[in-house]
Amino acid sequence: MSPAGRVLPARMDPLAPEVVADPYPTYARMRAAGPLCRFGPASWGVTRHRDVAALLRDRRLSNTFPEDDPQFRMAQDLSREVFRRIIPTRDPDDHSRLHQQIVRAFSPGVARRTASRVGDLVDELLAPALDTGRMDAVADLAFPVAATVVCELIGLPAARTRAEVWPRSAALGRAFTPFLPEADRAAADEALAWLRGYVRDLLADRHADLGGDLLDRMLAVADPAEGIEEVVDNIVFLCFTGYETTMNMVCTGSIALADRPDEWRRLRADPSLSATAAEEFVRFDSPIQYTARLALAPIPVGDRVIRPGRSVFLLLGCANHDEDVFPDPGRIDIGRHPNPHVGFGGGVRGCLGAALARIEGAVVFERLARRLAGIELAADPVREPSALFRSYASIPLAVTPA
Repeated sequence: MSPAGRVLPARMDPLAPEVVADPYPTYARMRAAGPLCRFGPASWGVTRHRDVAALLRDRRLSNTFPEDDPQFRMAQDLSREVFRRIIPTRDPDDHSRLHQQIVRAFSPGVARRTASRVGDLVDELLAPALDTGRMDAVADLAFPVAATVVCELIGLPAARTRAEVWPRSAALGRAFTPFLPEADRAAADEALAWLRGYVRDLLADRHADLGGDLLDRMLAVADPAEGIEEVVDNIVFLCFTGYETTMNMVCTGSIALADRPDEWRRLRADPSLSATAAEEFVRFDSPIQYTARLALAPIPVGDRVIRPGRSVFLLLGCANHDEDVFPDPGRIDIGRHPNPHVGFGGGVRGCLGAALARIEGAVVFERLARRLAGIELAADPVREPSALFRSYASIPLAVTPA
């Protein structure tokens, strides 16, 4: 019992093996128990869609955490330097200079103009699979599509992406999560050092220019007190976050379509459903499961009040299975409408690449529907274990040309 005599909310351990493997049964219990769950020391998890959607836009929640917060035991270099510089951990007034340039580079208009490029890229990547009947949805489709497009939008050369940038950005990505295991910290610092050097070398030949590409524009608006390191660290962050959401959405969708013949036939019969299919895949297995905030003021949720200084975890994956908002949430419906999922976050701190991810997803699934007659799992998918990201290491597929 709590000091006031009330029963404490249910506790959720995000690192429990069964939760990492499949969080949704635990989420269902948390939602049924109440709008808040205990999520760690001095922290709360917000479970229901209505509250998560509202709090994503609430200025009483901050992205900036104290450096000594015990739940953000990140890699040494990351916590000391990078984490305080990157846009997602800074409040809007503080990061508006860089934020405007990145939003411009990933705007809906830019995203729409990439659709043709994404289609050509998917056709190119599918060509070997049409000959062999085999492909890995991660290495042969999801990653190269997402990473190539984001590298081109940033202005990074794509030639080194697969062999050098991807494995290091994946290692670094594991560090952008609370509760980082000790074993992952050295790999994150090593990846960070390499990526920083790589980006610094690229910037050495660049010039500040508000009329240039993203790299040039970011140099033009960099904080003189931070110098080039502010640009370096935000580009390093984009090396990971710029493709992670799209890659995981394509992975989830590939498995869903391979494992659900009725939905695959439905998409084949009507490829125009590809856009709503992409949204449904984000809802069904959210690429990012939660986002962390710090309470700056008292915040009522249900019959409780979150006190200032408490960590607040907005459980996106949990909210996206809220039975009060999504009928039969455990079923994939590629035509689901309406679909007010929060898989891309929301507000000024929402996913910067949401528009791009939507375009890429729609094009990828439309091309799969038109180019393939059949798609099946050739072996069990292999997940990348993470409490924060729902990602895969491998998804072997057997495919039949249309």
